[in-house]
Amino acid sequence: MPRSLLFRLVGAFSLVILAGALIVAVLVNRATAGQFRLYADRNGQLWAAQLAPQLADYYAQQGSWQGVEAVLRGSGAMTTGPGMGMMGSGGMMGSGATAASDMWAMMGLRVVVTDARGQVIGDSADLLTGHTLAAAQLAAGVPIRVNGQTVGTVIGASLAEPIAASPAGAFLKEVNRSILLAVLAASVVALALGALFFFQLTAPIRRLTAAAHAIAAGDLSQRVTVRSGDELGELADAFNTMAASLAASEEQRRQMVADVAHELRTPLSVMQANLEAMQDGILPTDAEQLASLHEETLLLSRLVADLRLLSLAEAGQLKLDLTESDLGDLVSRAAERLRPATVAKAVDLVTEITPDSPRVPVDSDRFTQVIGNLVDNALRHTPQGGQIVLAVGWGGEPGKTRTPTVTVTDTGSGIAPDDLPHVFDRFYRGDKSRARASGGSGLGLAIVKQLMEAQHGKVWAESPIFHASDDRGFGTRIVMAF
Repeated sequence: MPRSLLFRLVGAFSLVILAGALIVAVLVNRATAGQFRLYADRNGQLWAAQLAPQLADYYAQQGSWQGVEAVLRGSGAMTTGPGMGMMGSGGMMGSGATAASDMWAMMGLRVVVTDARGQVIGDSADLLTGHTLAAAQLAAGVPIRVNGQTVGTVIGASLAEPIAASPAGAFLKEVNRSILLAVLAASVVALALGALFFFQLTAPIRRLTAAAHAIAAGDLSQRVTVRSGDELGELADAFNTMAASLAASEEQRRQMVADVAHELRTPLSVMQANLEAMQDGILPTDAEQLASLHEETLLLSRLVADLRLLSLAEAGQLKLDLTESDLGDLVSRAAERLRPATVAKAVDLVTEITPDSPRVPVDSDRFTQVIGNLVDNALRHTPQGGQIVLAVGWGGEPGKTRTPTVTVTDTGSGIAPDDLPHVFDRFYRGDKSRARASGGSGLGLAIVKQLMEAQHGKVWAESPIFHASDDRGFGTRIVMAF
């Protein structure tokens, strides 16, 4: 798969290794060659220091530098023979020159001899003979003195490129070969380790890809194992969270469809049964039966309106007229409208409003609807003789920023711990029998949550008791904060 991330990572790593290997090889080769030339130059200077006295003797015997080039080429005989007597005979010097003609080159050295004027009269490399050297070049050599006078200079230095057959050339060749082998071995090891690392690096991504494809195909149960705490581990954890959220949303969607069908079927079934009974003459077509059908129609219409309101609020398309209002005034007016319903159930409705009642931007109609839903929900679960308290005040810890709060507290039976996290879910009822008398349509608190969030507030439930016989102050408290 040429376009895979693993292929690209290995390819990029290979290019990095190749570039690094070339740079290392070139730098090490240059450093080795430079150090070898430095060594050869110093060795050449030592040879020059040894040759200077012998060349001085030669000049003293000959009275000139004539024939010194042949002597220079035969310096092996000159330095190993019995004294300078060997230099006195041209034949002996010739045989010495033949025996050691390539001695300097084999050592990677070059010897240059100049006269007193700096003109080259002997060059083991046959390159500068007849040329005149500058004073700076002559300063690198060893003066040749006869009777206290400088008659010439001998200079020893390394060859620019030692010949391949020489020990020096063989040494540099072996060094370069070792460098190449070391670079190749290091590159192969680095590439193998890099490929293994990249394979392990991309393995979680491949698992994520496979799980994503499975989720796209509809399998929302897919999860990936989190094996590390790094960025890939965080990605896997985020993927699992997303998958769980999708699964929960899908389950909620399915449940909502089932709940909507259930809620719509009840009034429709009643209406259908009554109409069929009227058609068959079982029920009379009178005002009482028409009123019953009208009540079911109103229930159906209210359910559809609640569903529409909920969907608009969740989609963020609900139009709100946010105006800064006094929460105390809004709660007082809502309580007066709701009081007849509480009186009919023999439940005491009490308002507790702080003197410095908060003012916040709210949609007064929607906020009144929220209070109505909460009081209606509290009435279902508060027995006769109970109490519902609407309180307006400030929340938060002392010394910190105060938060405007509105609470609806009842003395009912409370909410079980398993039900408390779900009371604001659509169609959720603590009563699993789904009886309307005890559970309503299951949309009231869901609408409260959406309307509060649309008005930049939040809402939560508190319930310290879970049955009527437990007397600890209140059953359920709904807290709204802005």
